[in-house]
Amino acid sequence: MLSLRRISTSIFQATTVLLLMKVPAAVVAQEVPREAKPLPELQQHFVDLAFGMFIHYNIPTYMEDDWADPDASPAIFNPKKLNTDQWAAAAKSANMSYGCLTTKHHSGFAIWDTKTTPYNVMNSPLKKDVVREYVNSFRKAGLGVMLYYSILDTHHKLRQGHITPAHIQFVKDQLTELLTNYGKIEALIIDGWDAPWSRISYDTVPFEEIYRLIKTLQPECLVMDLNSAKYPGDFLFYSDIKSYEQNAGQHISKENNKLPAMSCLPLQANWFWKSSFPQTPVKDADKLVNDNLVPFNSAYCNFMLNVAPNRDGLIDENALVALKKMGELYKRPTHLPKVPVATAPIISSNLAKKCAVNGSWSNDMWLMDFAVDDDYGTNWLSHPSVKQPWLEFDLGRETAFNTIVITENSPNVSAYSIEYFSGGKWYPLLNGSQRERIKVNRFDRVWGSKIRFNMKDFRKAPEIAEFGVYNERRRM
Repeated sequence: MLSLRRISTSIFQATTVLLLMKVPAAVVAQEVPREAKPLPELQQHFVDLAFGMFIHYNIPTYMEDDWADPDASPAIFNPKKLNTDQWAAAAKSANMSYGCLTTKHHSGFAIWDTKTTPYNVMNSPLKKDVVREYVNSFRKAGLGVMLYYSILDTHHKLRQGHITPAHIQFVKDQLTELLTNYGKIEALIIDGWDAPWSRISYDTVPFEEIYRLIKTLQPECLVMDLNSAKYPGDFLFYSDIKSYEQNAGQHISKENNKLPAMSCLPLQANWFWKSSFPQTPVKDADKLVNDNLVPFNSAYCNFMLNVAPNRDGLIDENALVALKKMGELYKRPTHLPKVPVATAPIISSNLAKKCAVNGSWSNDMWLMDFAVDDDYGTNWLSHPSVKQPWLEFDLGRETAFNTIVITENSPNVSAYSIEYFSGGKWYPLLNGSQRERIKVNRFDRVWGSKIRFNMKDFRKAPEIAEFGVYNERRRM
């Protein structure tokens, strides 16, 4: 008779074999640090990198639109002189410290050797893995490597109203390739997610699942989502780094920013190359350095300047001249300001989003529903005559949660209490005295079907932009 130990060992070995059979060889071979650096250390390192090259190069390069035709033939992706060493040399000439390449933009064309779809560069006339060329060139030049990836994918119909479980697996499979086959990736910039123009929510494509996959594959890879248009600038919602796209009207407060941040801007008029670029002046190097780069570096913000290679796969001469001039004007500081340690980002789904709400008397135009409408630009506004305003959120059923985030229109409420309803009774949860506009309350997990927020001390009638309830998965 086999011993219990031998049976257990056999089961373990068999299970391990089965698991490995389901995991791509690249995943098994991936070298993952046993102990990842703490997030604040990684955020500081990103800010210290100071200046990098965003590289928008994909199938839109071969059109006059930044948003390409989702049915465009791979045959048009045909650079005759692709030279990623030239890109890296241009970045070095500007005193940049890293690059970030658009592996897949909104129209879904992949410029790496992917097994997930035939709509990729290996089926173009180039038949060469551009991501591989890029990472090799930038590493050879001593530069860091980051990648950009769009969740919105109009070719594969990964858009609102069409998303299936297969789409979510598609995203996971593509990210697994990118994060296992190309060595260390310092950061992944995600786009087309939870934006008004994409309408793909963090629930439809579950943010926490994707975030944890990224961290499992590469624990030190920062996740940066271009969602600043929606979320407040004084807390990290669904991003390790607060990211601002200047062309979309997103501008960091150089005076008040306290978060690790990134601001991006194209050197030319568009993100992707256009036929007018060689004859059109680029942005002024002196202004880019003195109005963007230098003040951003003093405000915990990394500046990412986009340079668009042309249809031959080369950077135009006028862009090369501007980058060289920037390098003459800018020397990366030896010591950059130490970033204030930020509260851990929220990455879980908001359980209270669009739930049923009751409350005390409110302004006629700003009812309690505005506190859970998933819009930080609208607010529930208490009627000025109410001395002890309250809001009550009905989650619909007994639900586990361990985090509540209260976002005010401006800092106002300085004392409050929160209760939860479970098993037919109300129980006290916490008393808060945070004076910040965004009040993050983390606590041991409880189960409840309703939550009541009581405002006790405030200077003016409270205005609540959003009330968030989360069940975070935390390390023990």
